[in-house]
Amino acid sequence: MWNWLLILVASLIPEPTQPPLAPDALLIQEGTASFYGRRFHLKRTSNGEIFHMDSLTAAHKTLPFDTWVRVSREDTGDFVWVRINDRLPKTSKRIIDLSRKAGTQLGLLEDGIARVRIEVENPSEIERLIEYFGDNPPATMRLRPVDEAITPPVVEMDNSIPVFYNH
Repeated sequence: MWNWLLILVASLIPEPTQPPLAPDALLIQEGTASFYGRRFHLKRTSNGEIFHMDSLTAAHKTLPFDTWVRVSREDTGDFVWVRINDRLPKTSKRIIDLSRKAGTQLGLLEDGIARVRIEVENPSEIERLIEYFGDNPPATMRLRPVDEAITPPVVEMDNSIPVFYNH
């Protein structure tokens, strides 16, 4: 009888799971976004490639080129992933300028500008940015190490029922 009780208790123990990251764990910046397109179409970007307004790219003041970021509108929750390939002027009040295609996906064509959140894909990308900026990160950027949750090892339980014989 005790064996059955142990089996029942063991079946009620939840499987260990990795706790989710905090909702803002990957957030690096908040501010205003706009889009750009026709005027710069087929012109050279700051990293040397040719700008196409129908690509999913963006200009940022300080993020390293080829960094992928998720840009989300604060009011609608819509988001788009873009690759940084151009620079904004240091004096710009915006934090990011999106290509026309990215701006279209966020619904910026009518509004022109919107409040956005910029996030990276995973904690290792934050670590890469911390290393990139060193001791001098931009004041408007939130870069702090994110500890990934430690998953405890899975312990296999012997669920077999021992048989006792009376001789």
